[in-house]
Amino acid sequence: RAVALATDMESGDQSLIYRESATGPFAENAEILAAARQAIQDDRSKVYELSGKRIFVETFNPPQRMLIVGAVHIAQPLSRMASVAGYDVTVIDPRGSFATKERFPGISLNGVWADDAMKELDPDRRTAVVTLTHDPKLDDPGLEVALKSDAFYIGALGSRKTHAGRVERLTEAGFTEAEISRIHAPVGLNIGSISPAEIAVSILAQITEVLHRKIEARAAA
Repeated sequence: RAVALATDMESGDQSLIYRESATGPFAENAEILAAARQAIQDDRSKVYELSGKRIFVETFNPPQRMLIVGAVHIAQPLSRMASVAGYDVTVIDPRGSFATKERFPGISLNGVWADDAMKELDPDRRTAVVTLTHDPKLDDPGLEVALKSDAFYIGALGSRKTHAGRVERLTEAGFTEAEISRIHAPVGLNIGSISPAEIAVSILAQITEVLHRKIEARAAA
């Protein structure tokens, strides 16, 4: 559970503030509660001047998550790199010959169909979703769930031609142009990547860029 510790820097009084509840001396202070919950959302610790007090709000959030649809070659280095970067990674693929512990040591595997897996995992605003299979039967259902979620990043592997077909299918499924535009495709920053590991670098770099731009935008709002 995400939580913030609000500390009065003069008296030492402290409260634990969750998204839906709070304990301690500031539990009824609307100004401090609002600031702490905004800090949780922005994932930033900060000193505030609130209610005539200097309050240090320290945030403790669960790890960012990355849901990767498709236990393909690119998913192997991407899952490892994302884990090193602090993400809680799950690789989703119903194909048992692909999604194996030998190919993804130390990575959580989900062996059900992408739409069911995504509904179960429930992507939120701290979740990045990447689809990598090139197979509409696997990628599209996962994308449909992701587009209805608050995932901060959605990316899909494939050429511009492949993505044009994807856009057509999603449009027929009832998604708007604005909703479909959330998908980063072709996925990753354009750094001339060729090998699976290089493509994984470009994807993780783009996810990092999007994440921090959104955090900065929220902080400036």
